[in-house]
Amino acid sequence: MRILKVIHGYPMRYNAGSEVYSQTVCHGLVKNHHVEVFSRTENSFSPNYAIVTDQDVDCPDIVLHLINMPRAKDGYRHQGVDDKFEKVLKKVMPDIVHIGHLNHLSTSIPLVAQKNNIPVVYTLHDYWIMCPRGQFMQMFPENTDDPRQLWAACDGQENEKCALRCYARYFSGLKGDRQADVEYWKNWVDRRMRHIKEVCDAVDLFIAPAKYLYKRYRDAFGISENKMVYLDYGFDLSRLSNRVRIQGEPFTFGYIGTHIPAKGIHHLLEAFGKLSGSPILKIWGRSRGQDTDTLKNLATNLPGDAGRRVQWIAEYKNQRIVPDVFNHVDAIVVPSVWVENSPLVIHEAIQARVPVITANIGGMSEYIHHEQNGLLFEHRSPEKMALQMQRLIDNPDWAIQLGKRGYLQSSDGNIPDIQSHVHHIEQLYKQVLNGKN
Repeated sequence: MRILKVIHGYPMRYNAGSEVYSQTVCHGLVKNHHVEVFSRTENSFSPNYAIVTDQDVDCPDIVLHLINMPRAKDGYRHQGVDDKFEKVLKKVMPDIVHIGHLNHLSTSIPLVAQKNNIPVVYTLHDYWIMCPRGQFMQMFPENTDDPRQLWAACDGQENEKCALRCYARYFSGLKGDRQADVEYWKNWVDRRMRHIKEVCDAVDLFIAPAKYLYKRYRDAFGISENKMVYLDYGFDLSRLSNRVRIQGEPFTFGYIGTHIPAKGIHHLLEAFGKLSGSPILKIWGRSRGQDTDTLKNLATNLPGDAGRRVQWIAEYKNQRIVPDVFNHVDAIVVPSVWVENSPLVIHEAIQARVPVITANIGGMSEYIHHEQNGLLFEHRSPEKMALQMQRLIDNPDWAIQLGKRGYLQSSDGNIPDIQSHVHHIEQLYKQVLNGKN
């Protein structure tokens, strides 16, 4: 088959979960198929929508078509992207388009594929289709003076609520303009959501990597079960083997991910400051300027010498996650304040037989079962997170036993391997193509 993968970022330019997964799938597919990628770059010194061609540095057979998007992050539908995508589509002539994310690209890409009679498969990585901000978190909660309400959880999409809680950052700031601003953004969100419904109609099959996400899209957004399947992510297990914990170090917690509020690193630092003993906290990730500086300042001001036991480490190459990360930690903490659905880091840690501490909600608790292969804490509670972290400090042998149990959804404790995952993806492609014939 000829496959055109669409994703809003591609490693190593962008290295978060959906991007890493997309690259892994492309590496698996290219062994038997022709694979090209439509993604983005951000070059402020080049015009919007300029296209550059590149190659996957780890697999040169995969051609990358990168559209320049340095000044269009807050829009959703871009005619310039649609036009360039259609040119790539006609050049590649794919049998199928497989979308991973359309943020920073254009929501109408599926409509372009439909117009050209190319079927579309869409892997859901978050809530961006049914939440304009993607994570059901409010930028402007009702009580803005309460630090605990920062990035408050949202229980569902409503046009006016979206305007007030997320798009108020675009308001003029004048009290007399407030209602006009609310009406403008309420209308903007309404148009976006009506358009998204049309886009969903142009998708032939949605793939949900967590049962929680599947049910949420089905029940809260109305995607029919006839065009949606559950399929967990697949992984290159060769990258996740032979983990050997380096001896002679204090009990060490690890965090892997971006330095943004949604990931809850500030809660992790608060929890770490409550621990007794002398554990280490290692935080991996690319610096995000002032956000990272603020987090480092929070660490510096932790009680006692806790701040000196926080180590900040640059992002690692995905292929070296075991020697560079898992060999140096006794447990991984996933402290996200948004309701994650199927975090890659949880799967990777499970496969390396490293126990995970995470929240008792969403896909996080779907793959980590309390006191079986990790520990769960009350979502958004640094105090409860600290209690679970302390249990492993006090009983490091138990941490080892928890880690050994691995992936509870399989008989051997192993997460899905990329070979079997790609086989499932191929079968879904064939199912969609047969349905079009």
